[in-house]
Formats: sequence, structure tokens, C-alpha cells
Amino acid sequence: MKKDNDLNKELLEYENLEKQLEVVLIQKHQLQLQLNEIKHAMDELKKTHGEVYRSTGSIMVKSNREEADKDLKDRKELIEMRLAGLAKSEEKMRTTVVEAQKSLQQRMKEYGQGSS
Repeated sequence: MKKDNDLNKELLEYENLEKQLEVVLIQKHQLQLQLNEIKHAMDELKKTHGEVYRSTGSIMVKSNREEADKDLKDRKELIEMRLAGLAKSEEKMRTTVVEAQKSLQQRMKEYGQGSS
């Protein structure tokens, strides 16, 4: 019975690790989408010669080109830093998930041999 509980506990821990990794991957994907939007906005800003507006919450505010450019660059830098942090977390979590998977497979193999 102890073996069953230990195996179930390890399986739950493995599933939890997979869910945590999935959350990191979703966050990373969302940030990459935001980064792509910022890059697109920066490209459009370079092409624009007229008035410039930037989004502040749910309203658009008239801005000068330099302020808009600085705002986009600052946001881009922040997102790139967050992406780098998530990439490190993802790498560590992937390693942990692989190790947990190997351990779980070994335990299941031993469990199968023990119950025969």
C-alpha cells in the first residue's frame, strides 16, 4: 500500500510540474505576441510623418514622435528582459520534468515487477 501511495504522490508531482511548465510556455507566448506588436508599432512609427497617438489604458493620447518612440523602446526592453527570465525558467523546468519523468518510469517499472 505504501508503494501505491508513493507512486501516486510522484505521479501527482509530475503532473503538477507539467502544468507549471505549460503556464510558463503560455506566458512566454503572450509576451512574444506583445513584443511582435511593439516591433510592428515601431516600424509604423518610422513610416509615419503626421500626428502620433499612443494608447494609454483605454484611450488614445496625442504624443510627439520622440515620446512615443521612447515608450515603445522601454516597453520592448522590459518584455525582452521578462522573456529572458521565462526562458531560463522554462529551461530549468524542462530539465526537472525530464528527470521526474525518468524517475517515474523507473518507479512504474519496479512497481510492475514487484506486483507480478
